[in-house]
Amino acid sequence: MTSTSTDHDTTQTPGIGVILCNLGTPSAPEPAAVKRYLAEFLGDPRVVEIPALIWKPILHGLILPRRPKESAQKYQQVWLEDGGSPLLYHTEQQALLLRGWLGEAGIRNVQVAAGMRYGEPGLKSLLERWYQSGLRRILIVPLYPQYSATTTASVYDVAYAWAASKRDIPDLRIVNQYAEFDGYIAALEETVRKHWSSHGRPEQLVMSYHGIPARNVQLGDPYQSQCLATSKRLAERLGLNESQYRVTFQSRFGKARWLEPYTQPTLEQLAQSGTKVVDVICPGFPADCLETLEEINMEVREAFLHHGGQEFRYIPCLNEQPRWISALRDLVQQNLRAWER
Repeated sequence: MTSTSTDHDTTQTPGIGVILCNLGTPSAPEPAAVKRYLAEFLGDPRVVEIPALIWKPILHGLILPRRPKESAQKYQQVWLEDGGSPLLYHTEQQALLLRGWLGEAGIRNVQVAAGMRYGEPGLKSLLERWYQSGLRRILIVPLYPQYSATTTASVYDVAYAWAASKRDIPDLRIVNQYAEFDGYIAALEETVRKHWSSHGRPEQLVMSYHGIPARNVQLGDPYQSQCLATSKRLAERLGLNESQYRVTFQSRFGKARWLEPYTQPTLEQLAQSGTKVVDVICPGFPADCLETLEEINMEVREAFLHHGGQEFRYIPCLNEQPRWISALRDLVQQNLRAWER
């Protein structure tokens, strides 16, 4: 059987569930909801690799009593009037569109849903609901193009722990990473080119990824190398040389050294050195969220302009762009072929 989408037919196979799994979001931009979310998120040993006896008193004694109020104010700035959490809204829209695109490709026995690693709709509860409905083939697509133990591995943890509680374990597949997947890179390229067609080219294109502690990479986490691989592929397709783009890391937490260079200091240095126009894109975030809409498009924008920059242009995430939904369809079809008769 060939690999073309027209040759892929699972209409006669048992039902399959596809979960687009994103990080998560509080249920409301309010301190109490943010506190519940942060307690679950920062309580995950995959996220904070500090022994629990040391970390839990810090988390519950210092961070959770203070940080939720500040974070809630940030969420309020990006909360959608009709759609609520931007991360949840875009992830649910991607799932809805993907289901339609799979149907158009002739795959009509696949359910598609958005799931969250932290918060609701929870990944574990979605797995259980589908299991109770009779689904025995489930594909999980983490919306983390680059693998990290802090993100993707935590999805494995939840899925495998849930499966361990079952006697009749379903057939589970988890997409490990797609940092250089052609459809993903093509979607990023199209996003940038469309932006340039409307606004012109910048002096610098900054590709900002979520940071992780540098120690994680020293211990073997492949995240940094995959971020660099994505950036290199994208730069090549855009025709950029090494002097025309920067790769940076954002969202540092705590005092430990994280992956460098850091995004905001880099933008400040660019402004101070005479760079007037920059474009910033966040390739590791397939859906806009607090880290892109507030941290990048508000905080980092302000810092760049304050230090002498003149034009800061944020390029939105892939969100519901057709080329990205097409890439998701291709990625899912590629994995579903293992279940073909």
